[in-house]
Amino acid sequence: MSSKIKLTIMNFMQFFVWGAWLITIANYWFGTKNWDGTQFGLIFGTMGIASVFMPTLSGIIADRWVNAEKLYGILHLLYAATLFYLPQIDSPALFFDVMLLAMCFYMPTISLNNSISYSVLKSSNLDVVKDFPPIRVWGTIGFIAAMWVTNLTGNKATEYQFYIAGIGALLLGIYGFTMPKCPPKKDVDTNASFFKLMGLDAFKLFANYKITVFFVFSMFLGGALQLTNAYGDVFLSEFEKFPKYADSFVVKHSTIVMSISQISETLFILAIPFFLKRFGIKKVMLISMFAWVLRFALFAFGDPVNGLWMIIMSCVVYGMAFDFFNISGSLFVETSTDSKMRSSAQGLFMMMTNGFGAILGSVTSGWMIDKFFTLSFNDINSLSTYLETDPDNASLLGLVTNNNIAVSAQGIFSRDLMLRDWQSIWLSFAVYSLIIAVFFALLFKHKHVVGEVIPEVKH
Repeated sequence: MSSKIKLTIMNFMQFFVWGAWLITIANYWFGTKNWDGTQFGLIFGTMGIASVFMPTLSGIIADRWVNAEKLYGILHLLYAATLFYLPQIDSPALFFDVMLLAMCFYMPTISLNNSISYSVLKSSNLDVVKDFPPIRVWGTIGFIAAMWVTNLTGNKATEYQFYIAGIGALLLGIYGFTMPKCPPKKDVDTNASFFKLMGLDAFKLFANYKITVFFVFSMFLGGALQLTNAYGDVFLSEFEKFPKYADSFVVKHSTIVMSISQISETLFILAIPFFLKRFGIKKVMLISMFAWVLRFALFAFGDPVNGLWMIIMSCVVYGMAFDFFNISGSLFVETSTDSKMRSSAQGLFMMMTNGFGAILGSVTSGWMIDKFFTLSFNDINSLSTYLETDPDNASLLGLVTNNNIAVSAQGIFSRDLMLRDWQSIWLSFAVYSLIIAVFFALLFKHKHVVGEVIPEVKH
């Protein structure tokens, strides 16, 4: 089997074992478990907490002591074990603890996947910038496949999504040991300081203004990525609360609609080499940031019927928003750092995006949604007006009953019914992304030479 095929399978499974639950966990959390929004923000924050230290730590281990492919296999086997345990949990607090453990095992495998891919391509005398994107696109296809499997098997709100991911992780963990050897580079000076021996010299990258600014804004943009992953599918599913949208394709197959985002990714990944050569890293990142603005704004005004085109366009735009940030950023780090610390540098990139960025986006958004963007209704008339239906509509009355709320003869609820104000939520996210784009344009200094992918950054 050729190196490219091996890497293709690895990238496919890498994101399959994440996509099986990442987009649909909100439906499980809110719809099946009926746990609250602030707690859900903390669940997505586990990815951030784990990414603050685990990718960097795993990068140091892979750079110094253990073959990257072996470490990769071990981590996926441990990830599988935690996924199999998640469905047994009935407490939000314990769910948080186990999910944090799962993320400690999974998040570092993303940067290890990149490091292994780059190492294998280079050892095969292949061009990383040219040959990695077509391989990485299969990761996106794997993510899409997992979403479709979860949705079409009727498991987008059930615990079986974790079993699907767990089985895939188990197989990937075993497969990891069959990958070409990626031994650690044991070429550090034996008289080097403990700081250098531990791989912590990668933090010296922050002494470079350009890389520092890049990492800081990667953190803020990483927050935007977590927002769309956390709330996209549940946003579409909650259109079922509006009687006129309850039977729409978007509501019944929200995960498949969301997968358009990942399908779009497959196209934009292949366009990365062209855009980097033509426009350079700064403009590519700016394109990504403005794409995030469009992503959120289109969601804000879309609906499953007359505004369906906006939802679809939002999903199409996502491909550009994600790829031009995530893949281009990884390539920027790869070509801008010394070979002795590249695994560690990739870990730092993960720490800033899926670490601090995820914490910023997930925890803050969960709290803000509960506090500022949740609507309260105490009578049937105000609720029916908001949901654009009649007070005696069967679907409306079913919504009230399903929330264990009694209605008096005067139409007053026994307790308030809470609904999320999705339009205001998405508009606030759009404003956030726009502010990031403006400041990045002003602060990130870069002069691009047409035809040059990413110039060397002097250390």
